[in-house]
Amino acid sequence: MKSAVQNNVLVPIYRQLVQHYKQAILKQDYRPGSRIDSIHEIMQRHQVSRETAKLVLKSLAAEGLIIQKPGKGSFIADLGPRRKIWAVIAPFFSSQTEQLVHHLRQQLAPLDRRLEIYIDYNNWQEEIRLVGTLINERYEAVLLIPTFDESRTASFYKRLQTGKTYLTLLNHTMSGSSFTYVIQSYDLGVRRAVQYLMDKHGGAIVYIKNNIWLGRNMVQEVMQETLKTSLRREPASRPFFIIDDINSLDRDFIDRHRVNGLFCCEDIDAIRMIGRLKEWGYSLPGDVALVSYGNTDLARFFTPAITSIDPHMREMAVLSTNIIMDSMRGKNVDLQQYVLHPELVVRET
Repeated sequence: MKSAVQNNVLVPIYRQLVQHYKQAILKQDYRPGSRIDSIHEIMQRHQVSRETAKLVLKSLAAEGLIIQKPGKGSFIADLGPRRKIWAVIAPFFSSQTEQLVHHLRQQLAPLDRRLEIYIDYNNWQEEIRLVGTLINERYEAVLLIPTFDESRTASFYKRLQTGKTYLTLLNHTMSGSSFTYVIQSYDLGVRRAVQYLMDKHGGAIVYIKNNIWLGRNMVQEVMQETLKTSLRREPASRPFFIIDDINSLDRDFIDRHRVNGLFCCEDIDAIRMIGRLKEWGYSLPGDVALVSYGNTDLARFFTPAITSIDPHMREMAVLSTNIIMDSMRGKNVDLQQYVLHPELVVRET
């Protein structure tokens, strides 16, 4: 293992090493119950004094990360009794995430559980850190909406020991998992949106992505490929365009390409698009039909009410809560993996 000591005069060496070992413990490079480096091994590996090595282990013990056993060494603390706290980890906060959190809180209220929200900003390293931290802090359950490139986290989850913390995946998983999950079929939602737009008009369709995420977004890649496949199956090969940023779509583009179908990834982008269409003099759905993905309160209560794909966030919250509570009661839930079928809710656009 490479030494963690950096030439940083602002951070004491022992602090650098404490942080190094803490991150390794949270990522489970050291498994619960396993032996951590001894004083001598820390001295040799990182070229530090005996007093520094002793201070590193003392600090880790003070944080409850290790247990020091005189004459035997230091060992990673076993994961102890659970706390009645559940956490949602999400790649970003959106109206859909807000809707899901609302339904989860409704489910947990009568169960005397608290729900906390953590955002990892689609950073796979931050996701791993958060999962490891919450397990180490004995949270009762972690409900994870994975980062949008799960290939970066696969090895971590293959060796992860959750102890008495229940881990459930929500909303999507691109790579499959041995964990329980409640996810939605994005491709089915896209197909239903596209079919509606094709039935409304015969012109070009524009798919408007929401390009706010860092890194790769495999969910939008799936949605985009499904849209392409659906439109290419048309006998007349329906023209379509992929727009990364709503700000690049203007009136001239719509007129020039005879666009009369719009599909937005987010309800908030649909609202922005409706405002622009009105300003440009188009009627909805007469001149241009529009569908959004999410069916949040934004779609339901906006005027005009937005035709939207409902991913069944309430059902997602109910099923995931039931899985965790069943597991706590001793029921085997290993094979409880649900894929919800999004539905089209036709309104005024």
